[in-house]
Amino acid sequence: MHIGSLKLCNSVFLAPMAGVTDLPMRELAVELGAGLAVGEMQTADASLAHTRKTRLRRQHNEKAGIRSVQIVGWDPNQLATAARFNAEQGAEIIDINMGCPAKKVCNKAAGSALLADEPLVGRILSAVVAAVDIPVTLKIRTGTHREQRNGCRIGRIAQDAGIQLLTVHGRTRADRFKGAAEYDTIAEIVNAVSIPVVANGDIDSAVKARAVLSHTGAAGIMIGRAALGRIWLPGAIASALTRDAIEASTPSIAQQAFIHARHVARLHAFYGEYLGPRIARKHQAWFLDALVSQGALDTASAREWRRSFNTIDDAQQQFDQLQKFEQILCHDRDRLAA
Repeated sequence: MHIGSLKLCNSVFLAPMAGVTDLPMRELAVELGAGLAVGEMQTADASLAHTRKTRLRRQHNEKAGIRSVQIVGWDPNQLATAARFNAEQGAEIIDINMGCPAKKVCNKAAGSALLADEPLVGRILSAVVAAVDIPVTLKIRTGTHREQRNGCRIGRIAQDAGIQLLTVHGRTRADRFKGAAEYDTIAEIVNAVSIPVVANGDIDSAVKARAVLSHTGAAGIMIGRAALGRIWLPGAIASALTRDAIEASTPSIAQQAFIHARHVARLHAFYGEYLGPRIARKHQAWFLDALVSQGALDTASAREWRRSFNTIDDAQQQFDQLQKFEQILCHDRDRLAA
């Protein structure tokens, strides 16, 4: 797949998730085979550009692959300025967020709330495309609510404005993350435009990815919540699609534990001694949930390991806990398999 002049190694992307897809997670996702890992949503408000939170979200390195920066706002001039600023900082792609359903974003008439104002969407997209010499992409939902699915019109507006790739989460703003993703609507959007469309929503396996690609005609897929605790998933799905394998190869429990430990180590290094262990807690919770879903751990044990991990503030003690957990988990599985 190409985005402008940029060539991607595959068409399976890690979705931008605020407070989740920071530099440590993007690095690992790309190292493990994701074709692109889009950065966390950044506000277009220039007055917040130098806050610690925004500066951390801007961090990038070569290990994280192509640098795609997602910006959010409602004012065309403000968004254009933010796009120029990020391009000057080294962004290779500017992605505009018109898909976030969070109230704190939509209450400011940004994110998916913008889909209700098609003329404003056009002005924003034209302003941002004109502001930079790098590709501009757009992420949307299928509409504001089920009675107002205007994704096809938004897609044509985007194409006319010069947007070079469109990602569609197959739900409306009102749906948030409830219900099943609307692949029929994504297929309609694919047929309405000539630019590449990436399908997003409920894709958690190579089987599902292949079915979505076949049903929608999309050029690629984006994986979000399914990668929580399974950072290896986008790369595994990409590998399966490339090899035409029926299902993605799931790493062994020991391999997953090793990947998770690498992730936690990078969180500690990136955020420091205070924030690192605290941010690691949510990733530990997602990792435990993933093990439960695989049948590698029972719910009660996961709850106890999570409670214990959440009491630890020291990075080294967290590592000791992870090592102990891995030894117990793998020993029990070996014993049961014997």
